[in-house]
Order: sequence, then C-alpha cells, then structure tokens
Amino acid sequence: MIIVDKINETTFRVTIKGKSVTTHIVTVSSSYYEKLTTGQISVVTLIEKSFEFLLQRESNTHILSQFDLPVIGHYFPEYESTMRKMFN
Repeated sequence: MIIVDKINETTFRVTIKGKSVTTHIVTVSSSYYEKLTTGQISVVTLIEKSFEFLLQRESNTHILSQFDLPVIGHYFPEYESTMRKMFN
C-alpha cells in the first residue's frame, strides 16, 4: 500500500506498507511534474505511479529515504518515458 501525504507544494511524505513499513520524503518541482504529465493527473497520482514503478524493480527497503523525483531516472533510464507514455 502506498500512502502519499502532502507536506507543502513540492514536498511529499510517502509511506509504503509491505513486509516492512518505510517512509520516504520526495520533492517534485512544478516544471518536472508538467514535463512528465502535462497536467493530466495530480502530482499525488504521479508520485503514486512513480513508487509503483520503483516497487516493480526493487523492494521498498531499497528505495532512498529522501530524493527529488528526477533521481529515479538516474537509476532507471526508462522512468521518464514510461511516465510520459502513461499520462500523455
């Protein structure tokens, strides 16, 4: 289960409840949000889908505890194209 709580306009707390419960602080700029979604979905949905993407590739205990959303693309180059295809 993925729970996203808004801290402020660009920062979110993500709790993942699996075998282990983990908490992650994620930041996403409005420009990056627009780049991936063209405003088609909410930023919360983008974060949820981004964590679903990550969880298909690694366990929640291996996900960084704090990061900017674009960092995902450094580890998984297909991330941005996958998100853009999903939302555009």
